[in-house]
Amino acid sequence: MSLETVAEDIRDEARARAEEIREEGEEHAAEIVEDAEADAEEILAEREAEVEREIEQQREQAVSSAKLEAKQARLEARRDALEEVRGEVETAIAGIDGERRRSLTGALLDAAAEEFDDGESVSVYGRADDEALLEDLLEEYDGFDVAGEYDCLGGVVVESEESRVRVNNTFDSILETVWEDNLKELSNRLFER
Repeated sequence: MSLETVAEDIRDEARARAEEIREEGEEHAAEIVEDAEADAEEILAEREAEVEREIEQQREQAVSSAKLEAKQARLEARRDALEEVRGEVETAIAGIDGERRRSLTGALLDAAAEEFDDGESVSVYGRADDEALLEDLLEEYDGFDVAGEYDCLGGVVVESEESRVRVNNTFDSILETVWEDNLKELSNRLFER
């Protein structure tokens, strides 16, 4: 065998080995690319799912927020309507006059007088416009005197220093009690569905 034949055999072997290494490298590179593409697809699917979850969460928050705002607006409208009704009722009560005002004020004064003993010095307060009415009604009560004004829609506030008793029988206090006791029913009537 000649030197040239040996050199040619070595070259052939080197070429074969180089081809083998190149093929292995290409296979390895193909595996790496395939793994990278699979990882990329998995990451993309995860990101898409995450984005979908975030979109759904934001949609739910937006819907929830809109429902809350609508509920608050509804409650505010109801509160405004109830305040308007209350204002109209107060105006109507303040406008009671004549014999009806006299009768109601007299009934409230009678109820308050029951809380005081005979002979007590009793002070009666009422609405400024009702002073003459109160003076007239108090002629029937011994020891009862008009003592001044009380900011109210009508009725009386009666008190005595001796017994330390104070009775608030104003139209306002009765309205407050009736309003609180019937607010749910009133609200249901006004805002029936």
